[in-house]
Amino acid sequence: MYEKDGEKYFIVDSHMHYWNAAPDNWVPGAEKYADGWINCFHAYQGLGPADTHWSIEHFQKYSEDDLMKDVFEDGYVDKAIFQPTYLKEWYKEGFNTTERNAALGEKHPGKFIANTRFDPRDGDVGLEQLKADVERYGSTGVKLYTAEWNNGSRGYKLSDPAAYRFLEAAQELGIKNIHVHKGPTIWPLDKDAFDVSDIDHAATDFQGLNFIVEHVGLPRIEDFCFMATQEPNVYAGLSVVIGGLMHARPKFFAKVMGELLFWVGEDKMTFGSDYGIWEPKWQIEGFVDWDYPSDEFSDYPRLGTAGKKKILGLNAAKLYDIEVPAEYRLEAGQGTPGAQDDAQLVAGA
Repeated sequence: MYEKDGEKYFIVDSHMHYWNAAPDNWVPGAEKYADGWINCFHAYQGLGPADTHWSIEHFQKYSEDDLMKDVFEDGYVDKAIFQPTYLKEWYKEGFNTTERNAALGEKHPGKFIANTRFDPRDGDVGLEQLKADVERYGSTGVKLYTAEWNNGSRGYKLSDPAAYRFLEAAQELGIKNIHVHKGPTIWPLDKDAFDVSDIDHAATDFQGLNFIVEHVGLPRIEDFCFMATQEPNVYAGLSVVIGGLMHARPKFFAKVMGELLFWVGEDKMTFGSDYGIWEPKWQIEGFVDWDYPSDEFSDYPRLGTAGKKKILGLNAAKLYDIEVPAEYRLEAGQGTPGAQDDAQLVAGA
């Protein structure tokens, strides 16, 4: 929980990780990719405040104690949602797997939700694995990496027939939330594989699922916004937006937030620290204090305290049926967290 000026914020970190990118986990023959991936991640950390930067050795494999302190003790988080990224072509045990995440969650009951993943290129074996993961971990969400390499393939689209087969299965298994990495590329993945157009197709055809577009399609912010405003079940995941832009590019951050607030609305945006790229503490503190830096942004909607409470936790809590203590809920007339029809195209509408 975070408190500022008498206001209490229930914090859900809806996009974070517990990875192992140490050299002893690199696949022989793929070392340049494993090394390049984690170094690219580490470079992104440089967009945060200087006093939050880690050494590359610490960044490659932080400990359980590090995570619990950074996220919960210092970072104000009430509930964290693990989003796995496998990358088993480069990392022997995987980079950030459901199993590794869930094992940590089991040691700290009530702190974590363990999402799983699928890859439609895995076919029947992948469907069986998805079913087993849901049965074992109770996952109600998945994280998808449409640019991940898989046996010579360098990506897939959610509009592919194979992906539809998995989305149908996920829905039947009780999964509600589909988190999709659509944002800045990480070497050596291909930028074009992160295009948001396939979300448009899938969201229309699977209206019983929520599609949380992590990193809001950056750098394609306009493409994302125009697509998301027409699809009521598409949400904006603010991981990278806050961590990567709020400190390093404040004017661009204001533009991105302004576009999101205008087209998508504060009810359809979720906070994610992207830990361990960035720690949640400075992001939460800075976002609560944030406002547009100048009058040049006057045609964008304002973001008040109620909106920040939604984004920092209440929207994700709604999507994941997380019980929010009464003292952190909104008062009557302050809007409905997670509502699908919040976008308003006319000021004061």
